[in-house]
Amino acid sequence: MTAFNRTALVTGSAGFIGYHTAARLLAEGWTVIGLDAMTDYYEVALKERRHAMLQQNEKFTAVVGRLEEPGLLMDLFETHRPDVVIHLAAQAGVRYSIDAPRSYVEANLIGTFDLLEAARAYPPQHMLLASTSSVYGANEDMPYAETDKADSQMSFYAATKKANEAMAHSYAHLYHLPVTMFRFFTVYGPWGRPDMALFKFTKAILEGSAIDIYNHGDMRRDFTYIDDLVSGIVALVEAVPPQADGRTDAPEAFDSLSPVAPWRVVNIGNGQPVQLMAFVEAIEKAIGIEAQKNFMPMQPGDVPATWAEAQLLQSLTGSRPETSVDAGVKAFVAWYRDYYGV
Repeated sequence: MTAFNRTALVTGSAGFIGYHTAARLLAEGWTVIGLDAMTDYYEVALKERRHAMLQQNEKFTAVVGRLEEPGLLMDLFETHRPDVVIHLAAQAGVRYSIDAPRSYVEANLIGTFDLLEAARAYPPQHMLLASTSSVYGANEDMPYAETDKADSQMSFYAATKKANEAMAHSYAHLYHLPVTMFRFFTVYGPWGRPDMALFKFTKAILEGSAIDIYNHGDMRRDFTYIDDLVSGIVALVEAVPPQADGRTDAPEAFDSLSPVAPWRVVNIGNGQPVQLMAFVEAIEKAIGIEAQKNFMPMQPGDVPATWAEAQLLQSLTGSRPETSVDAGVKAFVAWYRDYYGV
């Protein structure tokens, strides 16, 4: 079946990653149903602008509503019978989960449960659900591999995402729903979220304000440029985990494929951790202004480093993220200046 007669349901379609994913699918000929709650976690105008751009394509249908709204997802599945589901909607943010944990229960736990129930009633060919590198928590051995034990989450946000992985595994096993969970690693790029470091740093530097640098700058992140991330997601659409009872070949040792379900988890990251101060220097270079810096202690729930093992992604899709931080930051700063006229 070609993309030209396939339908994808993308949740969180007005969000940073959801917008870019929906746009890529539309460019490849998919019909896309985009669901977003348009919450005020950050400026709604940015979300509305993303949706408005998607709506310029006649194959995009926008639906505004919350995942956990009773009956909403069931109605969408019954009406549109999506071939593929890409579940990106969530209450995001490590630090906000300390202040407002109930919002994570409602969106991430109840909302994902309702999605799984709708998929049980109207099974898609493949479900791809977003997780996060934060599930690795207190793990110190790096790079993080999908086969590593990950039971020491350090934020409630991460705990809800690990719960999503377990919930999806149970549905994959019980109802033979093919599921791929993907773990993101510090995604950045144009149309990004205002609560992310790149957005906040760029805004502050251009306004002449100081930036807060946590753990006194002793942090490393596996920064993943948005276009690379979307390429990984879309490529994984075709890498459908096989049913447990129909397998003929044993999975590779590095494959996280479940022994009892058509379920696996995949890292999407560069596999090249970058020092936070090098990231700041890339922003300063792109803007042409040196930042004023406030060096701060580590924030609760945060981790000092992330680093993805990307072997499984490479094996399943034939590619992995490659965009350099300098190139990615330059693209973001150009977008920011154009969008905000600064």
